[in-house]
Amino acid sequence: MKNVQSCGGIVIHKGKILLLYKNYADRYSGWVLPKGSMEDGETFEETALREVKEETGVSAEIIKYIDETSFEFNSNEGRIAKHVKWFLMKSFSYFSKPQKAEYFVDSGYYKYHEAYHLLYFQNERQVLEKAYEEYKHILRDQIFEEQKKAGETEAEAETEAGSEPAHPAE
Repeated sequence: MKNVQSCGGIVIHKGKILLLYKNYADRYSGWVLPKGSMEDGETFEETALREVKEETGVSAEIIKYIDETSFEFNSNEGRIAKHVKWFLMKSFSYFSKPQKAEYFVDSGYYKYHEAYHLLYFQNERQVLEKAYEEYKHILRDQIFEEQKKAGETEAEAETEAGSEPAHPAE
């Protein structure tokens, strides 16, 4: 059995997840996450970013590593064991363009529950679930930090104006 290392991305823009629709010679079709094999000299992160760009046309930024999935399949070369390292990523627009040369015929951003049910592979649904939970956690932390900074700024402004803070500490 041949082992192949791949990397991919769970790309999110404004809460929606990027998916690709693959139709390979009418034998295999379904919605998938962007991923692909490593090239010589690449890091996992470089591979993930390159594959997202090649397969979807999307320039993304890695937020963090999420997980690794593995699966096996038959090919002309025999049995393949594929190991995929997944990264949570963000993009900066809803633009995407599927790579026709790889049999991708559609792409788009979907709400979490839509993406979850559209994904063809169970292991991709599982990694999407982990990535989206992490995404929500990061958003909560950012909101908390923004609220904390806003509160500090308000207290500083009141102190500079010579008045007591509106909400004194107990």
